[in-house]
Amino acid sequence: MATMALALVYSRALDGLNAPPVTVEVHLANGLPSFTLVGLADTEVKEARERVRAALQNSALEFPHNKRITVNLAPADLPKESGRFDLPIALGILAASGQIDPQRLGQTEYAGELSLAGDLRPVRGAIAMALALRRGGSLRALVLPQASAQEASLVPGLCVHSAGHLLDVVRSLLPREAEGAVALPLACAPHVTPTQSTQRTIDLRDVKGQSAAKRALEVAAAGGHSVLMSGPPGTGKSMLAQCFAGLLPSLSETQALESAAVISLNGRPFDATQWARRPYRSPHHTASSVALVGGGSPPRPGEISLAHEGVLFLDELPEFPRMALEALREPLETGRIVISRAARQAEFPARFQLLAAMNPCPCGHHGSTLKPCCCSPDTVGRYQARISGPLLDRIDLQVEVPAMAAEALMQSPDGEPSAVVAARVATAQRLQQERQGCLNAALCGDALEEHCALDEAASRFLATAASRLAWSARSHHRVLRMARTIADLAASSSIRSEHLAEAIQYRRVLAAR
Repeated sequence: MATMALALVYSRALDGLNAPPVTVEVHLANGLPSFTLVGLADTEVKEARERVRAALQNSALEFPHNKRITVNLAPADLPKESGRFDLPIALGILAASGQIDPQRLGQTEYAGELSLAGDLRPVRGAIAMALALRRGGSLRALVLPQASAQEASLVPGLCVHSAGHLLDVVRSLLPREAEGAVALPLACAPHVTPTQSTQRTIDLRDVKGQSAAKRALEVAAAGGHSVLMSGPPGTGKSMLAQCFAGLLPSLSETQALESAAVISLNGRPFDATQWARRPYRSPHHTASSVALVGGGSPPRPGEISLAHEGVLFLDELPEFPRMALEALREPLETGRIVISRAARQAEFPARFQLLAAMNPCPCGHHGSTLKPCCCSPDTVGRYQARISGPLLDRIDLQVEVPAMAAEALMQSPDGEPSAVVAARVATAQRLQQERQGCLNAALCGDALEEHCALDEAASRFLATAASRLAWSARSHHRVLRMARTIADLAASSSIRSEHLAEAIQYRRVLAAR
């Protein structure tokens, strides 16, 4: 016979940015003493039995040794992982044994790992939990360890409390008139400085020459397009890539929260100096497909999700494993990645700008006027064929970064600084948002036809180019989107033939490989 009815505590699992709610049910009954956890609990969750037992005893709270304790983590078909359920389990035991009022637990969600002494340790995914709580429309408050609560308080519209010890939470659940009752303090958001998002170590004017590549990066930044730079080694491709994020506007509050939430899912501590700064990820070319798109058990976000709302730079693109590159095809189109495993499915956002660089051949000097290439035509073809046609078709701009003679390099002007180019990019993006509610790279369907309409002369010009270059429908639409961006940078309301001509040039670097 049960000594008390079920005690319910609300917590939240981690499954992308839509963390589902979890109900922690604790049942005490007479019988052989035991402590059972059910509900697809991972090893970390099962080990909570010893942590909770020690934390209650060392906090001078009563642990029901002579009872049969059953903890159910519902829903049963959702895998549970990490130590975030320690605090809810401890509170459920205290409520079921009558040490705190069970009715007060329904107004709040709890998450926190317990030390053996009862101290609360941070949990990963605090911002993701807070975002999911707000999106779900729940009116419950959120109680987290101090460091995690500070991160979660960045999400506006939520009541987030911080606690440093299990006893702090217990005292907050006592009646107000009871001795020792203390309310938990509201968490204070860390001081963030969005203006730091434009501060970069490398400025665009530090790159000598390469005016065509700089123009291509400006177009890509203005419209949200992907870029592939091809050229011999040492021509400035990596420097141009490091300058690219400095051309992009700061993240909006919603974008900054989503970006920070994905990073928190990966277990990284929040860095206030990175707030509203575009993520810049540059994985090594030995990265696997799981490292790039995410995976594992439980699923974790990969590089494309960590670059959400930012830049993913893939240097030495042909050197990446073929499977890893092919895994990028769907996220480039959809802006998200769905990781399916036998036991579960997780979805992560992956709206990133792909910035890639490559040498034209194994020796790197194919097409160079300064140094002869030692590769045979077959070798060059096999090297470039490492990038499949479907993936190449999804990359908007394909620009050449040629080698420059020493004399020309020394005489090249500095060019425009990043701040000047970024101002033009911001103006063009603002125009696109006001006109269509998204960047040109995201135009599709009726919106593409409406905002990329051509006059008769421009339409004939584009049709001729598409026929001669044997474009797919995807290439045709990508040229239209690029031409729309070029027209926006020129403050033109319509797409003219010269805008199309420039956009077409960005699709021809590897077209005849």
